Amino acid sequence: YVYENGEWKIAHHHSSVMPEAVVVPEIITDDEVRDLFSLWNDALASLDSDKVASRYSKNAILLPIVSDIPRTNYKLIKDYYDHFLKNKPQVEIFESNVMTGVNWAQDAGIYQFTMGADRSQIKGRYSFVYVFEGGEWKIS
Repeated sequence: YVYENGEWKIAHHHSSVMPEAVVVPEIITDDEVRDLFSLWNDALASLDSDKVASRYSKNAILLPIVSDIPRTNYKLIKDYYDHFLKNKPQVEIFESNVMTGVNWAQDAGIYQFTMGADRSQIKGRYSFVYVFEGGEWKIS
């Protein structure tokens, strides 16, 4: 505003488009992030590839431990689990490191798969990034 001839007048006006939606932060604790891993592990135990693939967000990227093909959509993620679940995998976490932010969380560390089909084991690193999507936390 500027004061001219005894009146306040707009000196400069800026208009912009309003945002489509206000992002409301979804608060999650470190323990709740660790519990998200349990939901994924329970989905593995169901041996239902649809249930496992449904734990992933719509823009997820899966870099599988026993495949060199990146899985970048629901169909490809489900396809991976169609084959992987035949091994009847279960996972145990040995080390977990959690970080959180606005509507995202990360759990990274060391885990080990035990394949129920033949009792073989695969130890490796993991990194799960979660996003809050459609009212629930999903693997990104």
